[in-house]
Amino acid sequence: MNVALPKKHKKALRSRLWDQRYLFLLMIPGIIWVLIICYAPMTGLYMAFTNYRPSQNGYFYDLFNGKFVGFQWFDYFFKNDFAMIMRNTLATSVLTLLFSFPAPIILAVMLNELKSIRMKKFIQTASYLPYFISWVIASNIFLTFLAGNGLINDILLALGLTSERILFFQHGPYFWWIIAIANTWKGMGYNAIIYLSAISGIDEQLYEAAEIDGATRVKRIWHITLPTIRPTISILLILAIGGILSTGFEQQLLMGNNAILNYSDVLDTYAYRYGLAKGMYSYGTAVGLFKSIVSFILVMSANKITAKLNDSALF
Repeated sequence: MNVALPKKHKKALRSRLWDQRYLFLLMIPGIIWVLIICYAPMTGLYMAFTNYRPSQNGYFYDLFNGKFVGFQWFDYFFKNDFAMIMRNTLATSVLTLLFSFPAPIILAVMLNELKSIRMKKFIQTASYLPYFISWVIASNIFLTFLAGNGLINDILLALGLTSERILFFQHGPYFWWIIAIANTWKGMGYNAIIYLSAISGIDEQLYEAAEIDGATRVKRIWHITLPTIRPTISILLILAIGGILSTGFEQQLLMGNNAILNYSDVLDTYAYRYGLAKGMYSYGTAVGLFKSIVSFILVMSANKITAKLNDSALF
């Protein structure tokens, strides 16, 4: 005999809000902070569609009383420096992605396979320390090591790999590789922590069963470790693809120079040079908005593709 359970009456929205009023009161400072810090500055995006000229009348007066020019600044960008800037941005970011994405996965797997706890802790600490070094110091390290009389040139000459000293920061294409290596070196150890956390959640019985079945260490990594952390890899890949146009600002600005500007100038530094250094605020905003829109499209596309392939989407 089926007994009908009494239906639970859902409270009205006003009643539920009143019941949780203290929680909403606690949220008010955070909401105000988000509105002021995150959303209020977004009104400046309108600047990309106007001919903004600052005056003494105030920011909002100048912003909303500037001449509306539509997509003029975007058109100007596409007709002038778009090809060069996008070439530099994509070349640097693709090289960075090729190096920096697999590197922390390999490091995490290698650290997980180490039997010596002391050695494991030492390598892990040494590998993520560069993440906490500012780009001012990191850039000077690379500038010093790769200088004409630097250590790298000394090693190349000693090994007979080159007959003369190489001016790395005078050859444009070299700069793309330098930035990619610098980005990988700086973030590899810190990103490996995420993968180590995912690996630590794997059931040890899976490894024991595989070892009993005769699986080698390489096979255990290939068939257990990597498939288990695939969701983490997918999510970080989505984020990496979304930030493919964000190749960096500090490292480009600090290690670049006028001799290789045609190779070192990317979207971020280009927007800075024109938007702030040259006072073309509307033009710099247009370049930044273009980058944000493309990055958003890339994130959504990568998320959708990943969700179809292995059901590991970010949202």
